[in-house]
Amino acid sequence: MKSKQIVYAALVILLVTAGPNAKAQQSTPVPSEQLASITNNYWKDLLKLNPLTATENGVNDYNDQLEIDIGQPYFKEAIVFNKRYLDSLTTINFNQLPEQDLHIAEILKYKLNDRLNWFKAGICDATAERPVDQFVFSYPTRFAALASGKRSIPFKSVKDYENWIERMKIFPNWIAVAIENMNKGILKGNTAPRAAMVKVPVQLKAIFEGPVDSSVFYKPILAIPDSFSVSDKERLKLAYSNVISEFIRPAYKKLYDYFVEVYIPKCRTTTGLIDNAGGKKEYQYWVKFWTTSTMNPDDIFDLGIREVVRIRKEMDSLKTATGFKGDLSAFFEYVRTDRKFLPFKTQEEVLERFRSFKTKMEPALKKEFNLIPKAGFEVRVTEKFRQAGANAEYTRPSPDGTRPGVFYEVIPDATAYNDMMMETLFLHEAIPGHHFQIALQQEMDAPRFMKSSFFGAFSEGWGLYAETLGKELGMYDNPYQYLGRLSADIERAIRLVVDVGMHSKGWTREQAIQYVLDNQPVTRAFAEQRIERYMVLPGQALSYKVGEQKMLSLRKLAQEKLGSDFDIREFHDQVLKDGAMPLTILEKKIMRWIEHKKKVSLGRN
Repeated sequence: MKSKQIVYAALVILLVTAGPNAKAQQSTPVPSEQLASITNNYWKDLLKLNPLTATENGVNDYNDQLEIDIGQPYFKEAIVFNKRYLDSLTTINFNQLPEQDLHIAEILKYKLNDRLNWFKAGICDATAERPVDQFVFSYPTRFAALASGKRSIPFKSVKDYENWIERMKIFPNWIAVAIENMNKGILKGNTAPRAAMVKVPVQLKAIFEGPVDSSVFYKPILAIPDSFSVSDKERLKLAYSNVISEFIRPAYKKLYDYFVEVYIPKCRTTTGLIDNAGGKKEYQYWVKFWTTSTMNPDDIFDLGIREVVRIRKEMDSLKTATGFKGDLSAFFEYVRTDRKFLPFKTQEEVLERFRSFKTKMEPALKKEFNLIPKAGFEVRVTEKFRQAGANAEYTRPSPDGTRPGVFYEVIPDATAYNDMMMETLFLHEAIPGHHFQIALQQEMDAPRFMKSSFFGAFSEGWGLYAETLGKELGMYDNPYQYLGRLSADIERAIRLVVDVGMHSKGWTREQAIQYVLDNQPVTRAFAEQRIERYMVLPGQALSYKVGEQKMLSLRKLAQEKLGSDFDIREFHDQVLKDGAMPLTILEKKIMRWIEHKKKVSLGRN
């Protein structure tokens, strides 16, 4: 009995002394758990705000909805959303987060701050007043591409088909807001450059003209699953015909008429943002947004000039090595026009050449990379209606692996397709470029928002960095393919010069085109297409070279600091394994890895 009393007394003392502490300990939030809850809710609310983004990421809860992301109601809701989650991050003690969670928190904080700055600086309004252009990112052509059934929109069930009908019905609302915004831009002196906008009507006409059953929006009906009942097939066929006739074609025709009759005549005849109302301030924002660095336009311009000089010298040495007699301009003309560089007769021959590169480099990939994506990969030709103003591009695989990553190339005429840059293009857009970076990002073990995060300098920087790996991967064994590599490299250096030149220094379209022609082996049509792209996407062209230079400098630093402990596969793992991030955060991450490796090495010794 006495022993029981002693035990009971001890238990009371334990409860009295430990109870409050235990309760306090339980009520103190664990930073990692807080962060996990915040990132999970952030992703859910982000998709609710952006239904199209949800579908593209395999979340089908909002497949019958379509955000009007250029309208003031959307902006107001987005501001509240981003402020709420930035405030929630302030409740977390970042110093108590383990390294991986700290990395996650830093990226989310960067994204939220950047988005709020976009609203605070009025960039949202400026860009909403220029909502349509000739490039592939332009919403009207992107929406049509989604309608084809070969992108991220699912067309597997009757419900999928019905959902897309609802989205097609909403689409005219987006067009109405776009026209309203462009009218505001005209009054403010905030318009797109006329030289680029004259390409838009041709793109729009290709979408709304012709028989209904030839429309890109009708393609899902042509591929309707056999499993659907006869009545569902007939009902959907009629419904798609009606919605295309009553909603889609009138909306595109309305936009077409507006461009031809109102917008293009009112567009500015000048070139860069410097000529637009508020353009100088806007360009400063885009430079930081696309480079995620502290570089200013003058620094970037000077880097571009230095890189152009360096690469031209290497091109000249290559010209001499091939035995070509003549200056560099004559060499460029020879490579552009000689029939041996135009070996194709059909689009399929071009695609097959691209497909062969994967097999060619496969043995060497294992020496450069530990991480290989599980996702499938395909090469396709860009759809005809998108080819005007389009470039090669990569589209990500579906998160569930049912849709592969796709490298799209523009091939309007196979007989005129020059093969000089094919290996470089594949390295950049496909393997080990965008396919490795984006597919691995989707497959990594991380919060869902990080799997779809995009930072231009990281993604495009990696694509250009991947081009530098060509020789190690068994490519560029032909001197003209290596000239293609140099041509791609100088193009990215030229971008630094002409982008800053047009948007910050007052260069004209003609000045910029001539600078391209003087330094790159391309046609005038190619140079015009590129310059017009940079005119409507200020700052985006800076991301490639700025990102590549940062990755090369970090690789060099790691080699110097680690010596014999440096492993290129580990370096590539460190760059890729946590997905896209701002260059400032990538630099901190690589520095932490270097210090960790040094400590491990010292411990062994």
